[in-house]
Amino acid sequence: MSRNLKLTVAYDGFDFHGWQIQPGKPTVQAILGECIARVTGEKMLPQGSGRTDAGVHALAQVASFETESPIPPANLRVALNDILPPAIRVTSVEEVPRQFHARKSAKAKTYRYRIYRGNVCPPFLARYVYHHPYVLDEAAMQQAAGVVIGEHDFTSFAAVDPEKGKDDGEASNIRNIFSSSWQRQAEELIYTVRGNGFLHHMVRNLVGTFLLIGKGSLTADGVKQIIAAHNRSSAGATAPASGLYLVSVEY
Repeated sequence: MSRNLKLTVAYDGFDFHGWQIQPGKPTVQAILGECIARVTGEKMLPQGSGRTDAGVHALAQVASFETESPIPPANLRVALNDILPPAIRVTSVEEVPRQFHARKSAKAKTYRYRIYRGNVCPPFLARYVYHHPYVLDEAAMQQAAGVVIGEHDFTSFAAVDPEKGKDDGEASNIRNIFSSSWQRQAEELIYTVRGNGFLHHMVRNLVGTFLLIGKGSLTADGVKQIIAAHNRSSAGATAPASGLYLVSVEY
């Protein structure tokens, strides 16, 4: 009898071309699927809560798949971690109701973006942060973060996504942001945003726009105008992938 399993997965995205399988390129979904097949003898593609881009990291990505394998969840976790590359770790495996789906059942996600503000970025941090040592009005960025809270059409912050609608079942660019804030922690300026869903490159485009506020070339009212414009060219540049983390998925 088949079971539906939920995996929580952490990964260092630096060496991967994102989550979603791509021909000829290393992706987290492809490698995880290959390892599941080696352990269970079943060929399948685990479904993630969403796609992370090339270079983006995850503290708790969620994936689900059905299996006929009788391997207990705890044993499966150990077996997968034995053969997965060190950059990917399965932190938990649990049996869930058949109707559970990692993407379709998700209610909220939290992302975090890390900017290293020191003059010299430690080499062991370089692949996990965006190094930006230049002058920024951090207080203005903190004050403006709340502008995006609420339900809005975030077209201005969405990259053109050729895969849109193929696997997400979501054609609208309207999303509900529950919280949005910047905080200084030692040498890092950290943006944390929680919402019911996010568009392609949306968090990185938000960060790029908030950086314009930090540089003094945009105001909080300007962010409102960008949202209203429904035009990607109105917003700031896309911030580098290295600083972005999928922190959690809620169900």
